[in-house]
Amino acid sequence: MSSKGKAPKGQGASASVAKKPIRSSEQQSQLDFELDFFESILRRNPEYIDVLRVHGNNLTLKGRYTDGLKIDRRLVELRPKDALAHYNLACSFSLVKKADEALRALRRALELGYHDFDYLREDRDLAFVRKDRRFQRLLREFENA
Repeated sequence: MSSKGKAPKGQGASASVAKKPIRSSEQQSQLDFELDFFESILRRNPEYIDVLRVHGNNLTLKGRYTDGLKIDRRLVELRPKDALAHYNLACSFSLVKKADEALRALRRALELGYHDFDYLREDRDLAFVRKDRRFQRLLREFENA
């Protein structure tokens, strides 16, 4: 998931809007600021779902995949019937190269209603698990349902 916390088509959520293009170093500084900011919020309110989603996304953007995985596991604990939480968990498992766990989480996301099959086929965060034959079988199973 090149950006975690993504919603199915038509349900996008943006954390900020920039009026001019941001240089890479400015983006990095903004990302570091947001990581610190959201960590401080989560220290006070560790079950703040929206902040957990954004923070998990930022951790992934920063390349901190193991930390992002912890956030996604927490979101699934807090929201066990949330298809997006399971989808993001699948992405995190794929990023840390755990295909079995990624496919289990992806199956659960599909069972719970995540059906943006076009995005599943292009999401960079799922690149590792897409190489697995079980990925294509899983998509066929749910696309035909």
